[in-house]
This record gives sequence, C-alpha cells and structure tokens, in this order.
Amino acid sequence: MPFFSCVINDELSAPLRLDRYVSENLRLLSRSQIKVKLLKAKLNGKEVKLSRGVKHGDHIELLWEDAHPSDIIPQDIPLEVVFENSRCIVINKAQGMVVHPGAGNRQGTLVNALLFHKEQRTKNREQRTENKEQLTEIDVQTALDEKLFTESGSSRPGIVHRLDKDTSGLIIAAWDDEALAFLADQFKNRKVKKDYIAIVRGVPKENKNRIETYIKRDPKNRKRFAVSADGRHAVTLYKVIKQWKNYSLIMLRPKTGRTHQLRVHLRHIGCPILGDPIYGSVDRIFPDASLMLHSKRLAVILPGEINERNFSSVIPERFIEITAKLNKMGKADG
Repeated sequence: MPFFSCVINDELSAPLRLDRYVSENLRLLSRSQIKVKLLKAKLNGKEVKLSRGVKHGDHIELLWEDAHPSDIIPQDIPLEVVFENSRCIVINKAQGMVVHPGAGNRQGTLVNALLFHKEQRTKNREQRTENKEQLTEIDVQTALDEKLFTESGSSRPGIVHRLDKDTSGLIIAAWDDEALAFLADQFKNRKVKKDYIAIVRGVPKENKNRIETYIKRDPKNRKRFAVSADGRHAVTLYKVIKQWKNYSLIMLRPKTGRTHQLRVHLRHIGCPILGDPIYGSVDRIFPDASLMLHSKRLAVILPGEINERNFSSVIPERFIEITAKLNKMGKADG
C-alpha cells in the first residue's frame, strides 16, 4: 500500500479539512480517488477521520489502496509524447481531453490513453525479446526498473497535476507510487516551474506584473471560482508578449496551483481569456474561438535525477491562426 508522510508547511488562514488538504494542496489524490482508494490518515501520530482539520506544523501520514478501478479500461487514443522513461511520462495534452476518469467520463481520458500506451510499450519490448532481437541498453534498464517498481507499487499512471479539459499542453504523469510522491512533493513545495501562454481580450494596464488574490469556489455557481477575501492564496506572474488593439498574447507563470487560477486572475484584471465559456463571453470577432490557454513549458526534477529538466511544447495551431488574423487586422487598421 502506498505511503506518504509530510509536515504541513503551508500557511493556512484557518484549519483545513484533511481530505481537502490532500486533494487541493498536496494534489496527491483527487477527491474521488480518496474515496476509491480508501485513504487512511494519522495526524501527529494518531488515527483521525478525513474530516479532521489540519494546520501549519501538523505531521500527517497517509496510507491508501493502490489498485486502479477495474472499469477504467486502456484505450488506443493518440498521444503526443514529449518525454518518457520507466518512471514517468510527459505529454502534450490535446485540447478537449479530460485528464481523470470520473462520473460521465469513464472513457476517452488521458488516463485511459496512458494505460494503453504502457501496455503497448511492454508488449513491444517482450516481442523483441521473443524474436531474439538484441535489446538496447535502454530496453534492459527499463525492464529492470519496471520490474522493481511494479513489484513495490502500481504501474498505472499517477497524474501529478491537472489541466482543465479545454487547456492544452504539457502534463506529467508517474508510472509508480514512489515517482508520484517524488513529483507531488515538488509541486506541493512550488519547486516546479510552469509557463503558459494565453490570448486574452483587452490589454493589461501593466506590461509585466504580479497578480495576488484569494480564490474560492463561487457559492452562486459551483462550476466557477471567484476572488474572495476568505479564499485560498493565489499568485500569478504575467508578461505581455504582444498586443493588438483589443487583444494580448500573454506569458503566465502560476506560483500557486489553485483550480482555474489563471482564468480567474485574468478575468480579475479585466482581460478574460479568449474563448473561455465560464469566465468570459462570446467574442464578436472570434465567436468560435475555444479556450486560448496552453501549458507551454515545464521545468521539474525527474525521479532518480538531481538536475532540473526543461520541457517545451509547440504552439498550438489555434494560436497561430488567431494571431495571424490579429496581425492582418492590425495592418488593415494602420
């Protein structure tokens, strides 16, 4: 059974439920996974219910069942693999793909695709062995690593962080629980650098700035989040890369990982993301635009390594098409 232990170093304005801390701060398990995996917890050495409040300085110990639900089936869904080894994989996620299976989304998710990808890689290597082809050094090391870590944990993909369905770009997943915990710790301690690009409606007052607010779920609309004094601390750095008359191309670096943080923050400064159906409105010039938000770069230390790795993805075609139209409009205006 996977085990995770840490001392809470987050500055919490008020005690936070343990299950919320695990899913929202640690991002170790989603709320649905907490239920499925029968999470058990100790707080400062004593077994507690998941509804127990936790605070700065508390020591928590977590133990959960590892087997992934049997109804999550591997599916042959094309993936753009940016990097892969026996411990983790970095994917350039397509827009429209749901990351986690959930109610109404048991198929067609990134997890379904990764399960199939893992099975195929193992089968291909086994076939080369049966055909008596010489395995490469990488094949041998991968086989040894997979044997070691599947014996001590699961070989299912562990999603370390999240991207909204309509946000495209880089996302990393772990193949074993030790790798998952190693990566999750970096996200929790804000050591991972994530850069996004977005096309927004309007032009920010400052060319480069820091957005710092508190965010919580909107009580009037459970699908939305909103800036609120009693919410959770959220920080985003941004820089305007290019601007047109009523639109801007912006680089964003979130320093915290709140749900919908970038979308909420850009709306907060009066520049909602183009194509955002939740925090924006239909644009007159680009009425058919989808969410123009993309995870462009990811810098992280991989399991078993000591130096930071930098990954990047290509600019999506939807960005190229809209910026080309904006450039033409600018020339026409001139």
